[in-house]
Amino acid sequence: MKLVKHNIPDFPIPEYQHSAYGSPDFGQIFMDVVPGSTLKSTWSGLDDTTRERICRETWAWVLLLRQIPKPSEQSLPFQYCADGFPSHDVLIEDLQKPPRSLLDDAAVRNRIYERYRHYHGERFAKELPDMLPRLNHSAFTHGDISQNIMIDESHSVIGIIDWETAGWYPEYWEYANVVKPGSEREWGEWMDRTAPQRWNLEGIKAARRALF
Repeated sequence: MKLVKHNIPDFPIPEYQHSAYGSPDFGQIFMDVVPGSTLKSTWSGLDDTTRERICRETWAWVLLLRQIPKPSEQSLPFQYCADGFPSHDVLIEDLQKPPRSLLDDAAVRNRIYERYRHYHGERFAKELPDMLPRLNHSAFTHGDISQNIMIDESHSVIGIIDWETAGWYPEYWEYANVVKPGSEREWGEWMDRTAPQRWNLEGIKAARRALF
């Protein structure tokens, strides 16, 4: 959150932090309360014009996040979280302990494939690596934005919360998480419709079917 505020002062993010507690396995940060309502709780009562506007606002913030530079581009891996540790995202969490760094795009695709086979993915046993998106750089992203948007009485985005998964991922990562099947399906369809860029996610979808 400090990183986001430093690079994008106007970003709608809670004020960090009043106090914090941490242990090797658990941590809490106490922050200002973000006013307003969750988008999830108000979505069903919104008209289509408002839904489209909110989705476009959300994508605008996502695009701003992608512009945040890595602190040291030459010395850091391709994918890592803002706290410096590897991601626990179900697609790329390492099966080995301690987790291995993901140094480039090929390593990300190999990790997805490794987990696919580990969890008995068979249908695309040979094809999956070539089905996955390929990118030569990673970008900063929230990682779980779908459940964590706050809006005000005029239905504008005023807060994006819960940043524990934030970090540098392939550029398609937020898009892939937004449009994945789940309880927010209708919102995901609107986000897909308004996305400034779309990726072919057939490989990601195949991997998710094996993992879930």
